Amino acid sequence: MCVLFKDMYGKTAWHMAAGRGKVDILEKLWDWAKELELKPEELRDNVCLSKDRYGQTAWHMAAGRGYIELLEKMWDFAKKNCS
Repeated sequence: MCVLFKDMYGKTAWHMAAGRGKVDILEKLWDWAKELELKPEELRDNVCLSKDRYGQTAWHMAAGRGYIELLEKMWDFAKKNCS
């Protein structure tokens, strides 16, 4: 479950990778999350749409910094696994 842990600001490692544009780290975190064999709704709520204490998702962080490649990768993950 470590890929789902949050820091004191409510950010997950998923948030951190998205905020820094780290596609390779995001992919590895996603692989680990899938290994947990979470249900699609758990992946959606705890990874894809998890909010920090300010209401920001990893999507917000990536979009706000203009990381198009990362957003495309997140979209692919979400389409395949979070619905």
